[in-house]
Amino acid sequence: MNRLAIEAVVKQFPGVPGGAVTRALERIDLSVEDNDFLCILGPSGCGKSTLLRIVAGLETPTAGSVLLDAQPVSRPGPDRGMVFQSYTLFPWLTIEQNILFGARSTHAKAADLISRVGLKGFENHYPKMLSGGMQQRTALARALANDPKVLLLDEPFGALDHQTRALMQELLLGIWEADRKTVLFVTHDIDEAIFMANRVAVMSARPGRIKAIVPIDLQHPRHYTMKTSAEFSAYKARLTEEIRVEAMKAAQMEEVSP
Repeated sequence: MNRLAIEAVVKQFPGVPGGAVTRALERIDLSVEDNDFLCILGPSGCGKSTLLRIVAGLETPTAGSVLLDAQPVSRPGPDRGMVFQSYTLFPWLTIEQNILFGARSTHAKAADLISRVGLKGFENHYPKMLSGGMQQRTALARALANDPKVLLLDEPFGALDHQTRALMQELLLGIWEADRKTVLFVTHDIDEAIFMANRVAVMSARPGRIKAIVPIDLQHPRHYTMKTSAEFSAYKARLTEEIRVEAMKAAQMEEVSP
């Protein structure tokens, strides 16, 4: 049985008064297995984040459905942990308090998560006292605090510098390899998608569709040095061409839009 089933999902947004609706997603069908790590890759504006928000229960599809363990998703729940690109931490709460906010975890569980994401010794610090990478480590620990079935990440490392981003990628992969959670990860970065994923779902230009599913057959545990391997380069060449075609379509649509 699929852990997560996205079935014929369509999403439209109302247009300006007198204008046409915006078709963000067009019949998305996608199955995500238990312990899968699926990256959603596509050009800007293709609906990647909209799809993730529908799975999170933060948006309602115009048509179609999302099922988690055969149960329909209609609103946010503790069975799905979400990490956004912005850190979304409460500035008036400490790191430990942020992790425990809204969670059913104990202080012992929070301490374990703090250690796993490399923040031991910073439990009583406030977000403004931490770097961007440390704040996103906190957001990741908070998403894990309810021991969710599925981890949803919306370009979580996009605002980080290159070195910090690489470290966060390895940190998340290490957690996935240990916990074997189901992960749905949105990114526009081809290298990141290849390095992180078991499978990459390539989306078309708006309205977003699943254009291709590319299995990534690279060994685990993964180390940053594999990014220079011939196998990695072959995946990058294929995905770059897939995305380039869709990015050109997106640019042409922008040119003809009023």
